[in-house]
Amino acid sequence: MKYFFLTEGWHIGRVWEPQGLWNEQAWRRSPVITRTCLYILEGEEKLWLYQVEDMVLMVEVKPSHPDPASTIGQVVLKRLMSAEDVLTYLCTTPAISNIQVERGSPAGDRP
Repeated sequence: MKYFFLTEGWHIGRVWEPQGLWNEQAWRRSPVITRTCLYILEGEEKLWLYQVEDMVLMVEVKPSHPDPASTIGQVVLKRLMSAEDVLTYLCTTPAISNIQVERGSPAGDRP
């Protein structure tokens, strides 16, 4: 599995696999992307940890409600993290002020 952090209020757009854009007809399913119950607080931002299947190479993310004044309309995450990368990040990043676990079931696939 691979992982990435996504700011609350952003959603997942296109997904790439080794042959290009994920093709749901060819794969006969959507890619497995799940928001976990873990999030971190960096300042005022809540960053949720997402888990994706190994076949996913890149993920496009976009704000749910784009700010017309913002220059960021979308971002493509090209370097997804391993579980070891996530643990290293959580243990060594001084900017992280808080790690939280939301009780109950995770939000599910592709919110």
